[in-house]
Amino acid sequence: MTERVVITGASSGIGAALARVYAKRGATLGLIARRQAELDALAAEVGGTVAAYAADVRDGARLAAIAADFIGRFGTPDVVIANAGVSAGNLTHLDDDIETCQWIFDVNVLGIVKTFQPYLSGMLDARRGTLVGIASVAGIRGLPGAGAYSASKSAAITYLESLRVELRGSGVSVVTIAPGYIATDMTAKNPYRMPFMLSADEAARRFVRAIDARVSYTVIPWQMAIVAKVLRVLPRWLFDRAFAGAKRKPRRGEL
Repeated sequence: MTERVVITGASSGIGAALARVYAKRGATLGLIARRQAELDALAAEVGGTVAAYAADVRDGARLAAIAADFIGRFGTPDVVIANAGVSAGNLTHLDDDIETCQWIFDVNVLGIVKTFQPYLSGMLDARRGTLVGIASVAGIRGLPGAGAYSASKSAAITYLESLRVELRGSGVSVVTIAPGYIATDMTAKNPYRMPFMLSADEAARRFVRAIDARVSYTVIPWQMAIVAKVLRVLPRWLFDRAFAGAKRKPRRGEL
């Protein structure tokens, strides 16, 4: 049976790289992103059976309509990857950054929920399928100047864990992937050193291996997994001292 895969944030970066990996395997793809022209170009590039849908993951009604169309044409997907995400710094004392915080949480947290929701009933009825959430190592500890981004990724990790346990025994798996630094447009604007960076294509290959194995939680690359483990156990006083002077992620108006 042909594998059916739905990917959000598919027009560029990791999402587009994931689409290329799955297309090479002959999968039927549902690609979702805000930019239709980029999606159409990617669909033409990868070939095969591709349905390209323009949507913002904040729009639950639109995502539900897309799910109904995809399922009606191809059947319940085998894999749904909630990859869409946004990143920006924020400073709590600035009025303008309240809107930035809202935007980050709506995309990075609720966007995952709205992506999964319209497919899950069909997966539960079929007693199979994999839901994949792309989080970040930034969700391990709160980084200065990136409170909203760190908190959104922490919330994503916790939500995905809750969902994984909730669905235990149902036949539906939940995979949480927390990437380190991946070379994309999002990271290109970061003004600090980014160790162990992977290309989007290499990251996508590693992600797909983890998805195939239905790994419940993984940090990619493995070097960042070690860093994440150290960060988890670092005493607060030492973490505060080490990161207080760290360079800050650019704010939305600075990107």
